[in-house]
Amino acid sequence: MKLAASLLLAFIAASITSAHAADKKLNVLFIAVDDMNNDLGCYGHPLVKSPNIDRLAKSGIKFERAYCQFPLCSPSRTSILTGLRPDTTRTFDLSYHFRQGLPDVVTLPQLFKQNGYYTARVGKLYHYGNPGQIGTSGLDDPTSWGEFYNPAGRDKTALEQDVIRYTGKPGGSLGQSMAYLNDKEGSDAEHTDGKVANQAIELLERHKDSPFFLAVGFYRPHCPWITPKGYFEKYSMADIQLPPLSPDQRNSVPSFALEPTSKWPYHGVTPEQARECKLAYYAAISFVDAQIGRVLDALERLGLKDNTMIVFWSDHGYHLGEHGLWFKQSCYEESTRVPMIIAAPGLKSSGKDCPRTVELVDLYPTISDLAGIKPPKTLEGASLRPLLENPTAEWKRPAFSQVQRGATPGHSVRTERWRYIEWGYGEKGAELYDHSVDPTELKNLASLPEHAGKVTEMKALLKGIHPSPVVAGKADHAFNKTLGISAE
Repeated sequence: MKLAASLLLAFIAASITSAHAADKKLNVLFIAVDDMNNDLGCYGHPLVKSPNIDRLAKSGIKFERAYCQFPLCSPSRTSILTGLRPDTTRTFDLSYHFRQGLPDVVTLPQLFKQNGYYTARVGKLYHYGNPGQIGTSGLDDPTSWGEFYNPAGRDKTALEQDVIRYTGKPGGSLGQSMAYLNDKEGSDAEHTDGKVANQAIELLERHKDSPFFLAVGFYRPHCPWITPKGYFEKYSMADIQLPPLSPDQRNSVPSFALEPTSKWPYHGVTPEQARECKLAYYAAISFVDAQIGRVLDALERLGLKDNTMIVFWSDHGYHLGEHGLWFKQSCYEESTRVPMIIAAPGLKSSGKDCPRTVELVDLYPTISDLAGIKPPKTLEGASLRPLLENPTAEWKRPAFSQVQRGATPGHSVRTERWRYIEWGYGEKGAELYDHSVDPTELKNLASLPEHAGKVTEMKALLKGIHPSPVVAGKADHAFNKTLGISAE
């Protein structure tokens, strides 16, 4: 009788524990990096040292073909966090706030906040303004967060005047400049991303017993490439090479295609200076990788890994000399392709790669789906759950990216084999690249008669997402203003 009673009690206890586990909400650790391309160890790069991102890839699904919607900070981040494309958010630059036109949109963290989660931002998630200005929202969205923190280290407050600077106006913004500094006196903890990691760990410790959506936004490898001691030393200039140039390509593509770099190639700097900058960029990747590792270590130490979804992404890619370009804001592969990894408890395909073409706008529906939270019906991406369950499952959705050249938009559609780009809705030129034979997108096939059918097919895909805007009467005023079109 005693044995039977003991077994009954054990069964009841196990049932209660199982029910509690089933009811427990899945935490979200949402890790963002700035301006990081796919030059990582886990993506096959032979030089870049990224051991912590690499180990995250081994515990999750690494997406080989993930693409941003707009290779510029605010438009891309706005798209990710609203689940809407730039044409819907009307965010094409670093000054327009999406709530001007969409005051009632429910953002991804806001959705979790509405469902009983603690939500917090540490560092850069939206393009919100100057680090260190606590309480300053800028282009941030305070409605999304329960708390937000803007750490600032010596790289933001004391060292920017010391950088080796090759482009940009002296005394002007370093936001888009080829500039770097090996801070041999500074430690990780004194730099902004070290402080971001410290604050994130503190919040994990403080909120480990309640469901959380913690967004951790690191600043590197955004320029200027300032890193603490030890990271430049991981690389040798002898190993740093620039990609081959194709001068003929300049004559085969619309002029808009190569506009991100004002002086071609490399903004007019010498190849040696460009190689120095490339090394500095890789050092910045290794630095931010170390900070990501510290956050992942804390998650495991606190016993949170088995109940936390980890999502890692970069807002867009980055050119390091490809096509003679530097920075971002092109429609090419290096600018639009991003690293993206999702690790979640119970994924049977963890450690595998997904070769399908996906978009950052897919993150909102995917995360809400995995957490069991019903998202808004207006989302423009798709849940990637089928690919998380089977990374090689059939997936027919292409990826769409766009840029803006004054009044002329550039629109790109990417399938697993092809990339097609239109400028000014096709009126200002087009580009077509076959990735099966031209993965570096150097031979424009758009004007060749034998590819006319493929151009027609890809043009139809673009038109479904980017129809030509109606200028008179119906067009949104903010949209027209951004495009330089008079609404009068």
